[in-house]
Amino acid sequence: MAKGILGRKLGMTQIFEENGVLVPVTVIDVFQNVVLQQKTLENDGYVATQIGFEDKREKLSNKPELGHFSKAGVTPKRFVREIRFKDASKNELSSLALGTEINADIFTKGEYVDVTGTSKGKGFAGSIKRHNHSRGPMSHGSRYHRGPGSMGPIKGKLKGKKLPGHMGFETVTLQNLQVVKVDVENGLLIVSGSVPGAKNSLIVVKSAVKA
Repeated sequence: MAKGILGRKLGMTQIFEENGVLVPVTVIDVFQNVVLQQKTLENDGYVATQIGFEDKREKLSNKPELGHFSKAGVTPKRFVREIRFKDASKNELSSLALGTEINADIFTKGEYVDVTGTSKGKGFAGSIKRHNHSRGPMSHGSRYHRGPGSMGPIKGKLKGKKLPGHMGFETVTLQNLQVVKVDVENGLLIVSGSVPGAKNSLIVVKSAVKA
């Protein structure tokens, strides 16, 4: 069944499995997730569940937002995202009523998930760092160390050409990360490996599509 939840990346740590193997893990705070709206094929043309995450002060919301939150019977939320599904019958969230809380136990230990976040921004970077291009000889006298080599024919602005520019701050999804532990009491989800983004950044956790 397809499902999803929003959270904040708290950081990385490591745990030991029962067989003594050390596993690097990422801790994700998924506390205060609620259902705000159910999108249907008849009314909206697609199937999705709109989720709100993390409370914020009422003065930070405008009137349309306050009306939307009050319709679901919840306090204003800082983050609002949709979890879309191709098949409504496989959407585990579609049966939930408005205002229903979604807890960490929506996932189980050993389950595989896809995690989406915004990668760290690196600022302006050259083509060697940004696209892993080869560098020139580093020997004395080459006079061409970290500049790009031949970049093909010159035809003006070619879309997709690998040039120096802004690196990072992109939406990145890592697939098939395993849920190592579910802490319902503290609202924490612990997954294996690293996930995109800086500490305290917004993370979207969904069922793995290629599991």
